[in-house]
Formats: sequence, C-alpha cells, structure tokens
Amino acid sequence: MKVTFWSGKFIACSLLGLLAVSLPASYADARHHSSKGETKVLERQNAGQTRSLDTRKVQDASRSLSLQERIHAILEQGEQEQPKQEQVKVRRTLSADDDEILGTPLASQQQCVQYLLSVNPNPAISVSPETLVSYYYEEGSREGVRPDVAFAQALKETGFFRYGGTVTADQNNYCGLGTTSAEVKGAYFPSSQMGVRAHIQHLLAYASTRKPVEPVVDPRYQLVRSSYGEKTLGRWEDLNGRWAVPGYSYGQSILSMFKDMLRK
Repeated sequence: MKVTFWSGKFIACSLLGLLAVSLPASYADARHHSSKGETKVLERQNAGQTRSLDTRKVQDASRSLSLQERIHAILEQGEQEQPKQEQVKVRRTLSADDDEILGTPLASQQQCVQYLLSVNPNPAISVSPETLVSYYYEEGSREGVRPDVAFAQALKETGFFRYGGTVTADQNNYCGLGTTSAEVKGAYFPSSQMGVRAHIQHLLAYASTRKPVEPVVDPRYQLVRSSYGEKTLGRWEDLNGRWAVPGYSYGQSILSMFKDMLRK
C-alpha cells in the first residue's frame, strides 16, 4: 500500500509539474498584471484553492485570447468585404469627328497646355497649366468623360482663363456651374481639382445614368439627373440650349476648339 500511495503521489506531482510548464504565455501575463488585492486573496488560499483559481485564470485568459482572435477575424473579414470601386469601362474614341461626350482622349496633355498658352500665356488659374490639365485627365479618365474635349469646354467657358464675366478666377469654377444670370456668380470650389471634378461630374450627369465614382461635388448634379431620369444626352451638340442658352452652336464650337488643339 505504501508503494502504491507514494507512486500515486509521485504521478500526481509529475502531472502538476507538467501542467505548470505547459501553461500558455497569456496566463503568465495575466498573473503579472493582476492587482495587489487579487494577490493578497491568492496568498490566503490553501494549495487546492490556489490551483482552482489559477485554473479559472487560465480559462479566462484563454477566453480573452479567443475573443481577441474573433474580433480580429471579424475586422479582417470586414476589410475583405469592403466594396471595391470597379473601373469604368468606356468605348475608345478613335476619330476627331467623334462627337460623343463619353470616351477616351485623343489629344495629349502637352497639346492641351500648348493650345492654352498659344492663346493666353498668362492664364488666371491657381495652379500651373500642366497641373490643371492633369486634373482633367485624372478626373475625366476616372469617370469615362473625354478629358481633352472637357478641357476645350473649360477654355470656351472661361475665355481661355481670362474670365471677365460673372465668374472670377478665385471660384475654381471652370464651366459656369450655377451661373444662371449676370447677377449670380455661381459655385465656388475649395481647390482647382475640386472645380475640375465638379465639371466632369456635371458632364456625366447629362451623358450617363451611372453614378460618379467619387463623391458628388457638383451642386447641380442631382438637379440634372432628376430632370432627365433615364434619358441621357450623349453628344456635345446635345448641350446646345441646355448647358448654354440659347447656345445654338455651343457643342459645335467646343469640338472646333478641340480639333484646333489636336493641331498643336
């Protein structure tokens, strides 16, 4: 019986030793960060109670770790499920005689800059001509609007950035947005790029029912969409009498300027 008793005791102690060695790091951390009050309570317990408390702490630490892992997994899954913006698919523009609003550029950015500076070497803009043109290509390409023709429209609307009318250079308003009369100055935009974005979005409002990729900054975007519903105006000439009034040859004049740009 003694041999059996001491053998059983030896086995029990060995098992306890193995348990102590195999405790996870989270348990050690939990003990390290325990409060002083909790430590005093532990000291007053006998060996059996201490082991019971330690076991519960191991379980609590394990549950806490599992909770953190679950939270991390949920957040990670949320990032993966975040909707990604699809790249706009637009037909390629192949000819200078193409009069569609939507499409790809034919003129280079350099041609746009050279055309502007050939008419007005000192445009009243808050950024360099190269930067302004790059905004048109960035915003236009993103939304599928032809950036070179849109820039030609900006030249027409601003008198090659000389202004002189109701809109002034500080508004960053390159297409007369909101200018409904000689007394109404129209929209102001905080930066050159936001002014370009609003211009491109306004063209998209006429030419497509598709929502802009970027958040809407055009203050009249919804007005156009609600007015036309499922109907769209696909050609630059369709803007006659709509973007400009009476504007009998408004779209044609923009396309004519665009063709002059291609010769630079």
